[in-house]
Amino acid sequence: MAFQVSSELIKKVTLLINTKDDNALTTVLAEVHFADLAEILEELQLTEATYLVRLLDSQKTSEALMELEEDFREDILEKLSAKEIAEELEEMDTDDAADVIAELPEERVENVISNIEDEQHAEYIVELLSYADNTAGALMAKELVKVKENWTVAGCVREMRQQAKNVTRVHSIYVVDMDGKLKGRLSLKDLLTAEAKSYIKDIYIPKVDYVTVDTEDEEVARIMQKYDLEAIPVVDMTNILVGRVTIDDIVDFIKDEAEKDYQLAAGISQDVEADDSILEHTRARLPWLILGLFGGLGSVFILEGFEEVMLNEKYRNLFFYTPLIAAMAGNVGVQSSAIIVQGLANHSVKGSLTKRLLKEIGLGLINGLALAILIIIFGTIMQYELAFSLTIATALMAVIIVAALIGTFVPIILDRRGIDPAIATGPFITTSNDIFGIFLFFYLAKLILGF
Repeated sequence: MAFQVSSELIKKVTLLINTKDDNALTTVLAEVHFADLAEILEELQLTEATYLVRLLDSQKTSEALMELEEDFREDILEKLSAKEIAEELEEMDTDDAADVIAELPEERVENVISNIEDEQHAEYIVELLSYADNTAGALMAKELVKVKENWTVAGCVREMRQQAKNVTRVHSIYVVDMDGKLKGRLSLKDLLTAEAKSYIKDIYIPKVDYVTVDTEDEEVARIMQKYDLEAIPVVDMTNILVGRVTIDDIVDFIKDEAEKDYQLAAGISQDVEADDSILEHTRARLPWLILGLFGGLGSVFILEGFEEVMLNEKYRNLFFYTPLIAAMAGNVGVQSSAIIVQGLANHSVKGSLTKRLLKEIGLGLINGLALAILIIIFGTIMQYELAFSLTIATALMAVIIVAALIGTFVPIILDRRGIDPAIATGPFITTSNDIFGIFLFFYLAKLILGF
């Protein structure tokens, strides 16, 4: 049965913290997984969580800290001394340590790094901080197992044992030359079955997928997904092996990107959490609400332009179908843009834009025709004039086709302009399609009915 963080456990831990029963606390949490420990920490008050981090072994708390929400982790780190933070960082992989350092105020960074006893670990962290954000260099870890092509199998095994002490998970064994340039990878099976006196250069696999330190993180994720990689080596501009990106880093990256795209699709322009302040939420939401307001005002002006419909006793019922037209335009636009955005993210949108638009026109015709038939059936039941029903049906078909084209065209153009196309699945598309849909509805109605 999986371990559960219960309210009883939280109460027990809180009581032990308040009574400062350190021995009992250590015993209770000795076998707790670091992910469960992180969940416990988030249920405690800040002072209690900080007390627990200081008490427990850094080997466990360092991993738990990386599982915490960023804001809560920053609050805990603010309570810790530079030496205490350094102790936590020494137990982390270099990529995680660099992420934590990047969260600290600038005035604390140098002090914390100077307190890291492992000088090489500190140098690696500083190196990772030097790479540009959103690149493989900033995403990678320095910990890896590499062997030289001129080593014997026996010597290789001895060196690997030493290197593996500092590597949490050994996904791959990389082969380099005397200058440290990446040559290939080494199969564990080939290593175990080779003669002890054999040379690595005779048994390694020269084909290996890799990225450079400047490769964008999205491209790293795409390559690892395409080739089903658990890790990928990172080289500098001279092909020297400098680190590796592992699958857990990519999963975190994909999760962050999905959250960001979801918020963009919902009309939130900044990365915010549920617990953020009212001011932060206002800044994230208000710009899109203002866009929606202007879009609504645009619809008002369009409706005013067709005021004569309201004065026409015979056709003023057209106004009652305005919400239907606007809703269908918005829904179709969001559907089309969502498919395109997903395709762009997966690099599956290929071919010319013209073919893509023609496909959407065909799809819009089929869907529009099906819905138009339902409108005509509804009009017959309601005893509307056939011309009136045909007008609504025709306008609905046209609106669906146009909305599908906008939903397809806009994300592709945004992507080609270097703008996140996820923005096109939210209020941007909904608002624009509302305006185009209402205008098209009344314009076609005016042409057909002649009012």
